[in-house]
Amino acid sequence: MRIGELSERTGTPRRLLRYYEEQGLIVADRSPNGYRDYDGSCVDRVLQIRGLLDAGLPTRIIKQILPCLDKPRIIHFPDATPEMIATLEHERDRMTERVNCLTRNRDAIAEYLDAVRNPTPPPTAHLHDVKA
Repeated sequence: MRIGELSERTGTPRRLLRYYEEQGLIVADRSPNGYRDYDGSCVDRVLQIRGLLDAGLPTRIIKQILPCLDKPRIIHFPDATPEMIATLEHERDRMTERVNCLTRNRDAIAEYLDAVRNPTPPPTAHLHDVKA
């Protein structure tokens, strides 16, 4: 598919797709006229990249972990330096904090919506409850 179609299918501006290609995050073949031609799997790859970027990971880390996300878990990663592992642990912990915050906010909104949709009437006072 051409860059315009990939852009439409992923909601990603063309300039970002070109940047992802420059960074080695996605690969495009070139047609004889020089146009980029992307494989259909690039749609999922771009969405994955965007999700990782939204989570706060820099492209240099994404480039290192993308191959890991496509392979079986039983594999050795010789380029996993202690610094990279520490960075990923930090990013994982940051994501967990964000997920927890989002979960609390989602639950609070759900409670609010439930209260608005199903209001409980205020308790009514009975004459024998009122003290003179």
